[in-house]
Amino acid sequence: MSSGALDVAARLRAIDALGSGELDLLVVGGGITGAGAALDAATRGLRVGLVEARDFAAGTSSASSKVIHGGLRYLEMGDFGLVREALRERELLLTRTAPQLVSPLPFLWPLRRRFERAYLGAGLLLYDRLGGARSLPRHRHLGRRAALEIAPALRPDALVGGVQFHDAMEDDARMVAVVARTAAAHGAQIATRVRVTGFRAPGELAAVDEETREPLLLRARHVAAAAGAWTDRLRELAGGRSSLRIVPSKGVHIWVPGERIEMDTGLLARTEKSVLFVVPFLGGWLIGDTDTPWPGGPDEVVASGADVDYLLAKVGALVSAPLTRDDVHGTTAGLRPLVADAARRDTTRISRKHVVESPAPGLTTIAGGKYTTYRVMAADLVDAACRELVAAAPSVTRDVPLIATREAELRALIERRPALREPLEGGGGHRAAEVVHACTHEGALRLEDLLERRTRLALTAPDRGLAAAAPAAALMAGPLGWSPDRVRREVESWRARVAAQRAAEAEPTDERALAAYRAELAERVTV
Repeated sequence: MSSGALDVAARLRAIDALGSGELDLLVVGGGITGAGAALDAATRGLRVGLVEARDFAAGTSSASSKVIHGGLRYLEMGDFGLVREALRERELLLTRTAPQLVSPLPFLWPLRRRFERAYLGAGLLLYDRLGGARSLPRHRHLGRRAALEIAPALRPDALVGGVQFHDAMEDDARMVAVVARTAAAHGAQIATRVRVTGFRAPGELAAVDEETREPLLLRARHVAAAAGAWTDRLRELAGGRSSLRIVPSKGVHIWVPGERIEMDTGLLARTEKSVLFVVPFLGGWLIGDTDTPWPGGPDEVVASGADVDYLLAKVGALVSAPLTRDDVHGTTAGLRPLVADAARRDTTRISRKHVVESPAPGLTTIAGGKYTTYRVMAADLVDAACRELVAAAPSVTRDVPLIATREAELRALIERRPALREPLEGGGGHRAAEVVHACTHEGALRLEDLLERRTRLALTAPDRGLAAAAPAAALMAGPLGWSPDRVRREVESWRARVAAQRAAEAEPTDERALAAYRAELAERVTV
């Protein structure tokens, strides 16, 4: 098995293979499910390729709550099968396939009324029995004093006690890159920045290389699409039909510095429609999320001022020192690709189960589901594709560990180039080696790939990565072969993106936020 390094040379080899006609399966979509499907197919012995229009996890898979969990809200909705499946996958990730990426996370659920204790306790007892207490501690009940000891930031009058339980967490975008690398290590041919533009025939797709603007013809015996919120658009390109549609639900998170909330635990609380997560992430707190219909398309999803204010208000009802907009360093916004009748509008009650369909000859699609169950979703997608394709071995990914080489690779880079040990200017503690490694091993092709998904500076830095943009682009120029003009354009594009996001977050509605975002971009230079 190779190292699975995803550099420029690997991408060019993949593009050649994608047009060769020798592939059994072509996966469209580089989120967690698509990367998982490429890994699943490759480990079954299939010849597989994957294309992604932008970057790994550029859509929904980098905008999650970062929690690997069974889903207490789904338990309350009576979806016991989904919860059981997710808890089994959580156990697998913690103990077998990705312990280097997924770690235990304690949560406190504050009780606001005494009668809630029995109700919540019964639910968590069932949660434990469904799989929640195998490698993690069982839930425990706390009085007000004990709850405030682990969460001093909470207002004493906002709770009468609490219940502590455990789930797990990860960096969602990094995990997608690792799954993709593991797929490549098992022989998958993977190319990002390749956009599908049409279906010429079953197994033949027109595409464009977004780096060179050259047209491509992709060929495989079958196509499996894990395109998330873009599923309807891809189905229409193929001339396919379905009685179901994607009902997009926007989820927004904000990030605030660690010192603004004094706690030794994550926090989970009920809201009028959903739940509130406060998750320790990269030295601060990730707070989310929202669950609202999105009126726009999937290409541009933005956080509005209403989204930010909603989350600040929900946290403010619980903590003694309320947060303000000045505390918010960054936001994420993504669309849950929920599957339902197109007339459904209340996204909070739509099932998170995934749906596999064959809407057109030579095409199998998957949508819905949740991040935690990506491996099951990937296996179901490849199973369905194989029924249309060839008899294939069953999925083996329960026993396939994800690669764990990053730290060794960073050390090797620094040994060859000692200057890469130095901190990235404006990078909040990230090292120069991480920038180069993102290009030589993790498939980063644009500055936004690095700042949004490899380092997360777009979320955690007070300036959203503006100070780091020029130094980072200069470091990326070597492994990616950028000219000085390309470096300049990448930096200008990032500045425009940050300005557009801030303009959107100043507006009170989705419609006005999207208009402000587009207007700001239109005035600035982009790549």
